[in-house]
Amino acid sequence: MFKCGIAYPRCKWILPLLLLCALIFDIIALAGNGWVETESGAEYASLWKKCTSNRDTYECESIMDRAWGKATAALLIIGFIILIICFLLSFVALCVPNFGLLRVIGGLLFVAVILQIIALIIYPVRFTDELAVNNQKYMYSWTYGFGWGSTIIMFGCAIFFCCLPKYEDELLGNVKTKYFYTSG
Repeated sequence: MFKCGIAYPRCKWILPLLLLCALIFDIIALAGNGWVETESGAEYASLWKKCTSNRDTYECESIMDRAWGKATAALLIIGFIILIICFLLSFVALCVPNFGLLRVIGGLLFVAVILQIIALIIYPVRFTDELAVNNQKYMYSWTYGFGWGSTIIMFGCAIFFCCLPKYEDELLGNVKTKYFYTSG
C-alpha cells in the first residue's frame, strides 16, 4: 500500500490529525456568522439566524423557527457528534492494533458525511426559496465553505479507515518482502 517509503508507524497519526482538522472546520461552520452574504453587505445569515441592515443596525430573525432550519442544524450537529466519537475511537484503534475498529470508524464517518451533505444541500435550497429577496445577489461564504471542507476531509478519512484493514499484515510487518526481480 505504501510504496513511496511512508512507513505505517511514522504516519499512523495522520488520520487522527485530519479528523482534528475536520472537527475544527465543523466548529467554525457551526459557530460562524458568514454562511450567506449579499454583495452589498445589507444582509448576512448563519446557520442560526438571518440579519438585515436598517441603516446603522441589524435586525435579526431566527432561522430555527422554520422546520428546514431545525433539520439542517440537527443534521450538522449529529454529524459533528459522530465525528467527535470517531476522533476519540481513532486513538484507541491506532494505539492498539484493532483493525476491526478501523472499519467501524470508517462506517461511522460515512454516516456523518451523508448527514452533513444532506444538511449542506438543504440549507441553500430552502434559504433561496424562503428567505432570499429577489433583487439581492447572495453569495455562500467562508463558514459554509468550512462545512464542505469538513465533509470532504471526513469522506477521505472514511475511505482510508475502511481500506487500512485490507493491509493489516503489511502494516504490522508480518509479510515477507516481495521482490519483482529474482536472480535465477
